[in-house]
Amino acid sequence: MRSAQITISHKLKIYAGMYQRGVDIALRGDLRAKLFHFILVSFGMLCLCYILILGNMVFNIIERRSLEREGLALGSEVGNLELTYLSAASKIDLEFSKSLGFQETKPAFATRKSLGLAGGLDDEI
Repeated sequence: MRSAQITISHKLKIYAGMYQRGVDIALRGDLRAKLFHFILVSFGMLCLCYILILGNMVFNIIERRSLEREGLALGSEVGNLELTYLSAASKIDLEFSKSLGFQETKPAFATRKSLGLAGGLDDEI
């Protein structure tokens, strides 16, 4: 009887172990499927981020090139305006200003009298 009990308990342990292995395999399979889906979703999100960053870089390159062209056009316009200013500035002299009605003035400086506290010197402003 003792041997029958041992074999029955031994058989139960074997069946329980097989059942447990089946549960472990099922859980591992489910875990693998979840892990696979997580990897696929992560890969999709990374691809989307890569496309967005790449598109942003292309847009910035195009914008930079257009700004460079605009800067060159503005630089040449500034150069033309400087030439116009220099040619107009070279024509202005004392004779020209007198013909327009300007005249030279004598400078007048404002002075104030000291309050007599520090030796009586006049301070000029």
